[in-house]
Amino acid sequence: MGLHKLTAGDGYEYLTRQVAAADSTERGASSLADYYSEKGESPGRWAGAGLAGLGSVAAGQQVSEAQMKALFGEGLHPNADLMFELALAQGASQADAARSAKLGRAFKIDSGATAYRVACAEAFVAHNLARGQKWNAAIDDADRARIRTDVGSKMFAKEYGRAPADERELSGWVAKVGRQKTSAVAGFDLTFTPVKSVSALWAVAPREVSEQIEAAHESAIAAAVTYLEKHACFTRVGTGGVAQVDGNGLIAAQFTHRDSRAGDPNLHTHVAISNKVAATMPDGTTKWLALDGAALYRNNVPASEVYNTVLEAQLRERIGVRFTERASADRSKRPVREIDGMDERLAERWSSRSAAIKLRTAELARTFQADHGREPTAIEAISLAQQATLETRAAKHEPVSHADQRSGWRAEAIEILGSQKALSELVSSITAHTAAEATTDFDHAWVRETAERSLDIVSRKRSRFLRHNIRAEVVRQVRTFDPPAERIDALVEKVTDLACGDELSIDLSGAADTDPATDIAPDVMRRRDGADVHTRHESQLLT
Repeated sequence: MGLHKLTAGDGYEYLTRQVAAADSTERGASSLADYYSEKGESPGRWAGAGLAGLGSVAAGQQVSEAQMKALFGEGLHPNADLMFELALAQGASQADAARSAKLGRAFKIDSGATAYRVACAEAFVAHNLARGQKWNAAIDDADRARIRTDVGSKMFAKEYGRAPADERELSGWVAKVGRQKTSAVAGFDLTFTPVKSVSALWAVAPREVSEQIEAAHESAIAAAVTYLEKHACFTRVGTGGVAQVDGNGLIAAQFTHRDSRAGDPNLHTHVAISNKVAATMPDGTTKWLALDGAALYRNNVPASEVYNTVLEAQLRERIGVRFTERASADRSKRPVREIDGMDERLAERWSSRSAAIKLRTAELARTFQADHGREPTAIEAISLAQQATLETRAAKHEPVSHADQRSGWRAEAIEILGSQKALSELVSSITAHTAAEATTDFDHAWVRETAERSLDIVSRKRSRFLRHNIRAEVVRQVRTFDPPAERIDALVEKVTDLACGDELSIDLSGAADTDPATDIAPDVMRRRDGADVHTRHESQLLT
């Protein structure tokens, strides 16, 4: 699961740019046939327990462009436009109508232009005046592009003391310095992507099987979001945010995409979590505040493992696949669990994007070594990988229908495997497994063994750790025993409790470091987990 911030203003637009047709408010309900035949991605849908605090937005409803602009662009209620008009129609003043759509403070957006944009604007004016035209006369697209390139090249050379290595390096730099300035965080984009073998099977399997894979993917995302609502849905109040209080659920907009920029099958879902969260105050009132982002980042890895584990369980139960570990080409990385029996040639064919990034990263590393006489450090290597990702990022292809995509992917698979029969036999062979008999009792002996193994693995990398570090490893360990989907959460918590308890771990927080007020705090100063609001959720340092 990837995680990055969404900035206020237009930071959300890449999520809605490829959505099929128009907004759902204008289109009405769509049929399954529409989903397969319309060009572009399927519209987003609302999710999260926090929707209950909005009143007029329900889970499963389609997300409109206007709603995304209101919530993620401006920090207002998703239906702000409608609420404003309704309030005016009922006789409210302009000010009162505007307040009716507020969710706490609106986002502060710095609309000031970047130095690059200012320089381009000045160059456009100079271009017109030099030709005896009005300062704001229209400029031909080709001339505007040339001016932007000239300005960018000069500014790049001034910053780095050299000319850009190539067009891609210049384009990447211009994209970075040309972004709108804003420090306001509108939300967080969580990207859930299954392993490559799952996307490959989803791309070539009969439609009814593909639909089951999508359903499993959605169930796994729901489990991860539920986990985050339990362990990462907080806000902070008081001077300096001294108190961490419970949020009343997350507000999320989910957008499922079908392919990579290279057009390869790549089932993945962006879950845009709003930075707005409602919290119930001690006096019973509700306030809209900002989500505690630190808790979200801290639980990024455990939530990712929850997604992977639930996805495997759902796919086992829905379509009868099995998973096995495959060693990673990078020895520093742990083995990846892929669908047993999936032909690796399909995954290789449909990994052109990652292959291009690896190739460019290697080229940049060789250039770095030649220029500096040494290999890049770990931090420098990450920077080179990020540069390679940007430089190899092709423009998003024109929208195509799901039906056309599936037809193309099946044709590619038949070409690789040799025949339609070979493809059918492959799909049948990896989805024909009946539910295996349970081989694990999940008794106390298993719980203790799994807790000790998890502690051992975490302790090799960390001399001190937090509960979420252990939980992430526990989820990985539980996954290898193929538990039923409905038992995963209970098993994980049972193992984590034992691993982090006094029997196997030492609490380094210590009585001397604990505020004595935590023992006598009244209920109104405690979170749902029972802890005093002046402590952070699961913040005990262990060893």
